[in-house]
Amino acid sequence: MGATRPDDLKHMVLHFTKGKAWRDASVPIYVRGDGCHLWDENGRRYLDGLAGLFVVQIGHGRSDLAHAAAKQMEQLAYTPSWAATHPPAIEASKLVTSLAPGDLDAVFWVTSGSEAVESAIKFTRQYHRSQGNPEKTKVISRRLSYHGTTMGALSATGLDSIREPFLPLLGGFLKVDSTLGATDGVAAAEQFEEAILAAGPETVGMIIAEPVQNGGGALVPPPGYWQELRRICDKYNVLLTADEVINSFGRLGHWFGSEMVGVVPDMLTFAKGATSGYAPVGGVLIRRQRVDELLDSANGTFTHGATWGGHPVSMAVTIANVTAMRDEGVLDNVQEHAGYFRDQLDAIAASHDNVSEVRGTGYFYAVELTVSRDRGIDLTDDQTVRLVNEHLPRMIQDAGLLIRADNRGKAKLMLSPPLIAKTEELDELIAGVDQVVSRAAEVHAV
Repeated sequence: MGATRPDDLKHMVLHFTKGKAWRDASVPIYVRGDGCHLWDENGRRYLDGLAGLFVVQIGHGRSDLAHAAAKQMEQLAYTPSWAATHPPAIEASKLVTSLAPGDLDAVFWVTSGSEAVESAIKFTRQYHRSQGNPEKTKVISRRLSYHGTTMGALSATGLDSIREPFLPLLGGFLKVDSTLGATDGVAAAEQFEEAILAAGPETVGMIIAEPVQNGGGALVPPPGYWQELRRICDKYNVLLTADEVINSFGRLGHWFGSEMVGVVPDMLTFAKGATSGYAPVGGVLIRRQRVDELLDSANGTFTHGATWGGHPVSMAVTIANVTAMRDEGVLDNVQEHAGYFRDQLDAIAASHDNVSEVRGTGYFYAVELTVSRDRGIDLTDDQTVRLVNEHLPRMIQDAGLLIRADNRGKAKLMLSPPLIAKTEELDELIAGVDQVVSRAAEVHAV
């Protein structure tokens, strides 16, 4: 297949893609994947340093996952999870809950992270209503956070740029600061208590936060932060939800990010890495006590569902993916190489004055860019937009990488390689990032 023409794309509306790139056919078209690499339609190879979109934990081109999907399609392609179920859903639920922390031993299946967050919001409302607290509907989240694109999930999201086109959003969604720049975990978490008291504890139903926040750039919370969130939620009868759509299934070196922060939330949303992207999936893990209290109430039903929730093929792929990750020691690989990855990123920062900070953990990092770290010269807002939208995409492509240029907060490169990446692939990623950072410095050299 040769170069793409504008006519080839005119029948598609691409997600989060500027019209100019869509209309002039400058968007990449990938046709094959294997391990940590992708190939475009012209045969050029790229290192997938973003795991697709924080998704492809076990790597591209796994025939075992494809065979699991095909076998399930041949046996039972579809039946809904409404008042009935099927063996793959039962097995996938047992497998995922066996890996979850604490008593998060019930799972509600959907097909995306946005749906998972939406489901957590709905569970919160119905749960509190069932317990005689119908006014506990408000949700508190953090600025710069991303929780999804459906209207409830978008209302919880704290990124103005993707909220603004859809205003007014749903009422009752409150925001506090992220942990960006915070060093005292308890003090940072106390913002939530202040927000609860200001809103009225009788009206607040849920706090939602990522263990390591993506928006703002791989924000690792200070020690004590999540423990304080747990204390606050227990004190005011608020459900604590860990949004782990990115954090879960090994991205941080643990099955779930909640393990890393040492807290069991009331609910945990997941998606992406559960199937490594080989089939759409999402879900909400819920503490047994909360499920029982809702199901034992007068209504006795979680009045929510979706046509594709617990889809047999997605469940079969979940089983195949998680089992392979466990049996092949994929999380061990992250833990073995995470220190090396961090050291190499720190070396880039040390050798480039235009890197203001490296943040993250496991296989999830942000490299934040500036004009001059040592002289304290930051990018202006206009410079940030131009760098991220015009210069960095071309530099990244020239370096043979698939990573993300991001300006949610300050300009940064987001790195999230497949969890199977070893020293060779990490070195390739680091070399490409070094090239991009070097070229970015030339744009605003002073």
